[in-house]
Amino acid sequence: MGKRLTIHDIVDFKSRGEPIAALAAYDYFTAKFIDRAGADIILIGDSMNMVVYGEETTLTLDLEQSIYHTRAVARAVERALVVGDMPFLSYQPSPRDAVFSAGELIRAGAQAVKLEGGRAFLDHIGAILDAGIPVMGHLGMTPQSFHKFGGYRLVGKDAEEASRVLDAAIALTEAGVFSIVLEKIPSALARKITETVDIPIIGIGAGPYCDGQILVVNDILGLFDDFSPKFARKYADLAGIITESAANFVQDVKNKEFPNKSESYK
Repeated sequence: MGKRLTIHDIVDFKSRGEPIAALAAYDYFTAKFIDRAGADIILIGDSMNMVVYGEETTLTLDLEQSIYHTRAVARAVERALVVGDMPFLSYQPSPRDAVFSAGELIRAGAQAVKLEGGRAFLDHIGAILDAGIPVMGHLGMTPQSFHKFGGYRLVGKDAEEASRVLDAAIALTEAGVFSIVLEKIPSALARKITETVDIPIIGIGAGPYCDGQILVVNDILGLFDDFSPKFARKYADLAGIITESAANFVQDVKNKEFPNKSESYK
């Protein structure tokens, strides 16, 4: 599959104009298959709290859960850059907390960590970077600020808010992050940020002008059918396939058609 990608390879993608394909995944087998498919980055996102555990927000996920899933994904990956997401309150209290939490994700097999927020967390980012751990930023609609935003709304529609997002992207770049995820912002603002900073900008609901795109694997596979974001393209209907397969199994058992002789031991 070629050599393992590093943060330097991801930065080089932007300099040579090659789009970055990233996916959020949470378990060994899914990570193995999307790594085999050629994904450049696999993020063990805190979105697992919703798509894996069925919670309404990301806020109740804890660091131990993130470590557990990061370890599973890291064992499966041979090529993609593995990024561990830092859950709510694993880094916000202090730079010291941020370093220890980031270190635990690195010990679990991540090559970098992602955290949400702008200027308020520059000291935290600096401390993590000083510990030798690469950092990916996350701006725009940041799910850990769900209550602050009043829901999962579009961020940056008015000039003042757009200016704050752009300013934060510049500040994160100057602080030393190697890339930034932009979530649910107008495509024109994402384009401005992508053209302004010299690190890769990876969009999710941020339009076509970013250096790369990221989606949740459950969304592209049609597994999370309770809600489908406007920006998520469905490439399969595994929810339907799983339901049909399970229903066929139940029917075969009820009709005493499973197991048959060839499926039994003498």
